[in-house]
Parts: sequence; structure tokens; C-alpha cells
Amino acid sequence: MSTTEAHLDAVPFDSEFVSNLYDRYGEIRSATPVQRMITPHGLPVWTITRHDDVKAALTNSRLAKDFRRSRDVILAKAGGTGRPFNSDDLSEQMLNLDPPDHTRLRKLVVKAFTARRIESLRPRVEEITAELLDAMAGSTEVELLDALAFPLPIRVICELLGVDESRRDDFRQWTNTLLDASDDESRAQAGTAMAAYLVELVAAKRQNPADDLLTALIEVSEDEDRLSEGELISMVFLLLVAGHETTVNLIGNGVLALLRNPEQWAALVADTSLVTGAVEEVLRFDGPVMHGTFRHTTEAVLIGDVEIPDGEIVWVGLASANHDPEKFPEPERFDIGRDPHGHLSFGHGIHFCLGAQLARMEAQIALRQLAERFPGLSAAGELDDVEWRFSTLIHGLQRLPVRLA
Repeated sequence: MSTTEAHLDAVPFDSEFVSNLYDRYGEIRSATPVQRMITPHGLPVWTITRHDDVKAALTNSRLAKDFRRSRDVILAKAGGTGRPFNSDDLSEQMLNLDPPDHTRLRKLVVKAFTARRIESLRPRVEEITAELLDAMAGSTEVELLDALAFPLPIRVICELLGVDESRRDDFRQWTNTLLDASDDESRAQAGTAMAAYLVELVAAKRQNPADDLLTALIEVSEDEDRLSEGELISMVFLLLVAGHETTVNLIGNGVLALLRNPEQWAALVADTSLVTGAVEEVLRFDGPVMHGTFRHTTEAVLIGDVEIPDGEIVWVGLASANHDPEKFPEPERFDIGRDPHGHLSFGHGIHFCLGAQLARMEAQIALRQLAERFPGLSAAGELDDVEWRFSTLIHGLQRLPVRLA
């Protein structure tokens, strides 16, 4: 079968695919640069698989992100049924927009979400991590996602935004429902509940401003331009979800990779200065995001020798790109001494992840302290039999039980 023919047979993106993600993408990548897939909601999606093509696609203006147009394309492809996006109240954020709207929003948000503000969190991240590991120390076995990977980033992002920590379990439930391949009704309910809470949160913060990121977002301006109410709520939604969900799975996937490769864990324990490279290799080897969010073609786009027609929905395969042997020799080998420069886990171009610095910091601190406190860490179950969340976006574990000694 030629490359141009290979992409025509649609592949179901289902739980079996997720469980064998890198093997399946390896098979596809060797056959064709673009593969048609069918999502759990029955939506046909063209998926770009090779590193150089994915990188180019992330800056291709013919692959648009405007959520209103993408929603119309998706609904047309799905026969006018389903809810491919969350509530519109949560969609007016940078991830779903193209220039000039994206440029305007990013310029405003960057003024509040500064590198200096993020770096100032380092002592607090160290402190929270130490507290969580102290709580683990009295046990011989813990569920690592519940004990460390989830509470660390949710506490950090809640404190950064000035959100009551008592709502963190609500956020976990809402975001799990929104990001997992669950039924449309549950997703709609979760989106509505989260939007309603964020409206209340913004109103309360206007009444009682504080020294936090949410207040800064409310007050930020550029040439008398400010975030509208809808933009503000959507931005807080994006920061809350992206600010903890990706880091939860970066930590979880990282610990799994280290335990599956005990010589790499031993190297990190022996020299924790390797943690910076270790986190970058985790991002390449098993990053927390499988695909970029939906794009749509505004005209026909040629990828390799495959033409994606106008008016089609497209995924850019970040996970597949990070395992392309043309870019990363022996991509299936996990090596914290590798130079993984060029991985695309945080995207590329104008939509490069705004929270990359925070995610890296949290993961580095978590893995370093874990290696220092529990050098004898081991799995409490079969490492080849882990259960992956069924999501079209997030790649993460359902649970990760570990022994501490």
C-alpha cells in the first residue's frame, strides 16, 4: 500500500490504542506521515505523526484553532450531534484562538504570569513537596498519584491564583471528566459546574483583591485594553486545568519510567543534579499530552505526500513526534543522560505552553526530593500491567502504587 493510500483506512482511537500508544504510533509513523483516526465520539480526525511535520504544523496558519470555526467543523463532521467543546464560557482562551485575538490575549496574560512570579514560587513548591513526603514517610506503601502527583500541583496553582484549597477535589473531578473520553452529558455537567464556580470566584476576587495571579489578571491592562469577563473566566479555567493536570501526569509518568528502568533511578539517586535532564527525558519519552488540541484546515494542506483537504479536523501528534527515530535515536530507550532537545511536549510556536517553566520546576523538585527521601522506592504492582486513563488529550495513569523502602 502506498503512503497516499495508507492513510485512507481510519484507525479507531480507543482504549486499546492508548494502552499501546507508542507501538501503535510507531507502526503508523513508519507507513504514513498522516493517519485518519476515529475518536470515541465518532469524529474523523487527521493525525500528523512525524517530528518535522508536527513541528511545522504547529506554526502553520492554515491549521487554525479558532474554537467557533472548529466547533462548526466538528459538528458538521459529527452529523450535528455531540458536544465537542466545553461550555462557551470556558472557550475564550488562548489555546482556542488564532492571531490577532491570540496575540492580544497572550500579551495581556504574560504581563501577569511573569517568569519572576513563577520563580518566586520555588521555596513554596519545595515546602509543599517536603510536607507531602513527610506525610508519606509513615507508610510502607502509598498510591503516588494521590499522595504526591496530584496534591502538589493543585496546591501550587490554587495558591498562585488565590483559590480556596478546599475546592481542589472538585477541580480534580471536573477536569478528569472534561479531559477523559467520557460521555458528553457528564462533560457538559462538569463544564457547567466549573464555569459557575469560576464566575463566583472572579466576582469575589473583584470585591477582595489580593496579591495573587487572579487579581493580577483582573487588573492587567495594555493601552487601556483589559480581559473581558468571559476571557478572564476562560483564562482562569485554562490555568487551573493546564496548571495541575499536565504536572500530575508528568510526575506520575516520570516515576513510572524511572521504576521501569531501575538503572536510571539509581543514577538519579546517586546524583540528583541529573534531575533537570531527567524531567526533559520524561517529557520526551512519556509526556503528559498526546496531541495538540483540535485544529482545522482552512485550505488543503500537504503533509509529506498526503493532502489533508480543506475543512478537516487535525490532531498534531506530540507523543508520536517525540518517538520519531529520525529525530531521537533509539526513541524507545529511556535515558536521563540523553539530550532530548527538540521534544515537542510543550508545543512550539505562538502556542508554546505558558506554564512550561512552572511544570518543569514542580516536576524537578518532586523527583529530586523523592530520590533523596526514598532511594529504595519500588513498584507495589506489576509495572507492565498499569492502567492508563482513556483520554484523547492527556496521557496519564489511573493509579501508581509504590513501596517506599
